[in-house]
Amino acid sequence: MAQDDIDPTGLIRESYRIDGITLEECRSIFFDWALKTPLGSDTNANVRGLLARYEGGNPHHPMTGVLKEALDQPTAPKRRGGRSARVTDQQ
Repeated sequence: MAQDDIDPTGLIRESYRIDGITLEECRSIFFDWALKTPLGSDTNANVRGLLARYEGGNPHHPMTGVLKEALDQPTAPKRRGGRSARVTDQQ
């Protein structure tokens, strides 16, 4: 079996196979998946890829709803830490 770059641990794939899974369980699984994605990866592109893979055959599945919700969230601004967060560009 080839390595899956979008869902390497199969969390999302398995969520679609669980009969009677709830929305809350899907949110928890999605959170675990998101925490395991590599830093700097394009999460929105990955979510779009997962939707392309699973939504067609599962339009009413709770995980499909969670994935769509994830795309509806505003992108957080880049965090500035350390000195750059405390100092303005005034000179």
